[in-house]
Amino acid sequence: MDFVPLGLATDLVILTVRDSALQVLLIRRGIAPYRGRWALPGGFVREDEDLEQTARRELTEETGLAADRIHLEQVATYGAPRRDPRGRVVSVAYLALVPDLPVPVAGTDAESACWVPAVDLLADPTHLAFDHHQILTDAVERARAKLEYSPLAAAFCPDEFTISELRTIYEAVWGIPLDPRNFHRKVTKTPDFVAP
Repeated sequence: MDFVPLGLATDLVILTVRDSALQVLLIRRGIAPYRGRWALPGGFVREDEDLEQTARRELTEETGLAADRIHLEQVATYGAPRRDPRGRVVSVAYLALVPDLPVPVAGTDAESACWVPAVDLLADPTHLAFDHHQILTDAVERARAKLEYSPLAAAFCPDEFTISELRTIYEAVWGIPLDPRNFHRKVTKTPDFVAP
């Protein structure tokens, strides 16, 4: 039986809410393939790393944040045979949710980095390199779904935040306006969700 040599990588969908909009961190690739195209940050797994360590390292390199204080979860594995023109590469995608951050600094293999409204990227499947549109779509859907049954929205917020700021997070992620009074009532009735 023949085995195909392959590379193992992680890709990161780093989401935040800026200017009342769900935004994703992108890098403009500085190297081939797809040089000059927008892509999700990510990188290959090093010999001494597990998958989550790779994702946390890439998160720190791309944002400058201490990755141990960031919500990070695995979304899915992507392994279509021709997803990367360099050869067979399997990528494990992670979702990272962060409070509003300053303009990012590009990492080692990127020309630039910036925050882009997720809605713009989701509407155009040709905007991103590789299969990153599918990865982004899956990660945003995961975030939207988890907000319905968990306190995950707090991961977008600083340590202290108002209920109004929390409502802005829900509105940005879901893409719909919410009634302020109903939202306030629901949040304050949820046990252990907000401190009095």
